[in-house]
Amino acid sequence: MYIIHNGKVITEEGIIEGKAVVVVGEIIEAIIPQEEVSGFSNAELIDARGGYISPGFIDIHSDYIETIASPRPTSMMDFNISLREAEKILISHGITTMFHSLSFYKEDVFTHKPMRNPKNIQRMVDAIDATHNELHLIRHRLHARFEIDNIDEVDSLVQNIEDGKVHLLSFMDHTPGQGQYRNLEVYRETLKGYRNISDDDVNVLIAERQSTEFLTIEKIKEVADIALSKGIAVASHDDDDIKKLALVQSFGTTISEFPITLEVARKAKEIGLHTIAGAPNVLLGGSHSGNLSAAEAISHDCVDILCSDYYPAALLHAIFDLHEKYGNDLHKMFMMVTLNPAKAVRMDDELGSIKVGKKADILVIERMEDGYPMLTATMVNGVLITTTNYRIK
Repeated sequence: MYIIHNGKVITEEGIIEGKAVVVVGEIIEAIIPQEEVSGFSNAELIDARGGYISPGFIDIHSDYIETIASPRPTSMMDFNISLREAEKILISHGITTMFHSLSFYKEDVFTHKPMRNPKNIQRMVDAIDATHNELHLIRHRLHARFEIDNIDEVDSLVQNIEDGKVHLLSFMDHTPGQGQYRNLEVYRETLKGYRNISDDDVNVLIAERQSTEFLTIEKIKEVADIALSKGIAVASHDDDDIKKLALVQSFGTTISEFPITLEVARKAKEIGLHTIAGAPNVLLGGSHSGNLSAAEAISHDCVDILCSDYYPAALLHAIFDLHEKYGNDLHKMFMMVTLNPAKAVRMDDELGSIKVGKKADILVIERMEDGYPMLTATMVNGVLITTTNYRIK
């Protein structure tokens, strides 16, 4: 038994003070008045020291594992080591459930990433699946990001879905001239940033990419139906047009990842889609691709989930930046990394909030004098994973 006390508890309804959280086994057993804590002589006390007692963060879009597994274009680390080292980093940022976002590309034109080779993707899929029955720190889940020109790998994707190895599915289209790269000049500059390539070669590549063969809408719907039949949420990626929203919703999509404009984000919310923005976008003050500002979208109530995308530390810092720099309600910001993503991926019956009967995934977050957030205790499934003690000397 643990009792986490002397802090501000982030509940589904709001941020409450004068309460303590009782954990028995894997479960949140009770939320009690602070004055009752002394009556539990057999409990181990965790003092939040006036900080926040928050649900663990649920990150449903992050390709961070690709960088850990392949830190250089010619380097491929052992996948078991990669996952075990990655989770130590992720837990230090408050991420207790990670949807590792593996990209199923036909061809990555920007950079050579050996992690995106089909054989390596499958090896990582299997390694993530194996963590469920091994010692581990956090919950590892798979977000399959499928590029719609990757026709040859559809059967492999479907097999992984049938085998229960996929927990979130998104369909992507990075064709230049639409979506994330609707501005071709941004596409050109991005490509040149990755590769030493001439303008003429860029033009040839753009023409080739725009004329490639894609999955038909019927095939996308067929694959989506298989995922939905397994209880797996389906997402669209880089929605850039209101008409596209109606199309993707027609094959069961319930999540819109990184809508490109405020208009599209607003419409996505209106029609009932969960909308996602990247927390690094908040810290950078805007999109690295010149698209929608996450902070602006949140201020217009058009985004309800934050993900770490490629920078795990961003989640914790974005919560407080959005509150203190942009004036957003702090409780709502916490919901964007806890309960809202849990709802989007259909895990909210067990995870995402500090509520009696739910799994005890709990963080203690204190603040330095300058406001810097310190994660000082982390619990997953009722197990105290880490305690961190900051020092002056």
